[in-house]
Amino acid sequence: MYLVTASEMQQMDQKTIQSFGLPGRLLMENAGRGATEIFLKTFGAERSKKIGIMAGRGNNGGDGFVMARYLAQKGLNVTVFLLSRKTQLKGDAADNFNLLAPLHIPVHELPDKAAFSRRKAALRQMDLWIDAVLGTGLNSDVKGFFKAVIDAINRFCKPVFAVDIPSGLNADTAQPCGASIRAHTTATFGFAKIGHLLYPGAEYKGKLEVIDIGIPPHVAAEVAPRQYLLTPEYIRGCLKARPPDAHKGHTGHLLALAGSPGKTGAAAMTAMSAMRIGTGLVTAGIPKSLNPVLETQVLEAMTYPLPETPHGEFALASYGEIKDLLAGKKCLALGPGIGTAHETRALVLKIIKNCRIPLVIDADGLNCLADYTNHLVKCKGPVVLTPHPGEMARLMRTTAAQVQADRIKSAREFSRQNKVHVVLKGARTVIAHPDGRVFVNPTGNPGMASGGMGDVLTGGLAGLIAQG
Repeated sequence: MYLVTASEMQQMDQKTIQSFGLPGRLLMENAGRGATEIFLKTFGAERSKKIGIMAGRGNNGGDGFVMARYLAQKGLNVTVFLLSRKTQLKGDAADNFNLLAPLHIPVHELPDKAAFSRRKAALRQMDLWIDAVLGTGLNSDVKGFFKAVIDAINRFCKPVFAVDIPSGLNADTAQPCGASIRAHTTATFGFAKIGHLLYPGAEYKGKLEVIDIGIPPHVAAEVAPRQYLLTPEYIRGCLKARPPDAHKGHTGHLLALAGSPGKTGAAAMTAMSAMRIGTGLVTAGIPKSLNPVLETQVLEAMTYPLPETPHGEFALASYGEIKDLLAGKKCLALGPGIGTAHETRALVLKIIKNCRIPLVIDADGLNCLADYTNHLVKCKGPVVLTPHPGEMARLMRTTAAQVQADRIKSAREFSRQNKVHVVLKGARTVIAHPDGRVFVNPTGNPGMASGGMGDVLTGGLAGLIAQG
């Protein structure tokens, strides 16, 4: 399923109008009618409830005017509050505004703070709000009058139905721009936007409903958004059915290099996760002094003790044996719990430079790589990095806050520049590929905020790659 930016959605609208021949006013009609259906399904059609529509002067306000018309025709008590002079309205929004008067829908012009303040008593009497103030094109902070309006609506503590996107929310980054409406439900048009799915936008949008407004499939394909939402249907198509006569030699052999003193659990969870996800064979390469410990923790996976430093971490001298171990393996998982000692770092960089099979790098493997990302372009096989925001920040020489401010941009840029696949972990994991495609995973829960979850992911991901 496409996940679009504001610009991509705008291109689809324009192409539908200009090349396909559907007028913009029809798209607005479809949007408003569809949003009304969702509104009624969500809140019902109680005529005693007062519905306030807070509308801006752009197309988002126009969608709100269409909703006002449909709700009024069903006998609901609707009042429109216009945050400008009606003379400032243009195009389709103006046309739809002009249809309100024949239906005797009350309209109050609130072009400034003073007019807004004078209507505060009436505003507080509304039972439900429809937010049609600012649309998906917002890319700067909301200030002054509009910020005051958004703050006031939030303080009313009444259910808010957002049209397309909560006003004040950036459709591309999911970040509130100074202030944002907190919606109970959002009805968006055409396709879900990035800002609806990533955090913190996911918390501001409430329940999300996507409305088909008539964008033809070929128009969407011409715009070709590069972001996708992972769905169960898509994932099912990626997983291959095993033949009934499959055996462990058919289902991949994974080598996992993991663990150091105090972190044998990282090696154990990586190996067990790979086994649980169906990998035919798993070998855990570990510092030799940890072998007696790990052998009691994992029963299905094999272990291989490797040369270690005096402190029990991977030694550079282990490279020759690791090179031999790679023979016949389908994937290498590198990094969980290995530490960042000087010799271990040198070993990691040498492996990255020479590994010819798919390589999954996580945790300390990423920390060893952080100052040497130029080594990634030397890789002889495909590479997957699985950083959390802090590790991503170290790789990009920035801060975790900057990574989180635009997760898709961060993952995509690093992936493209370094020709690697990036799995940026967190709520709504972002998966970026070197060709520019980005997938967003909507699954997961707060219970996953626990030590070891990344080791489980590394084993599961490397195990799937080992299976093909």
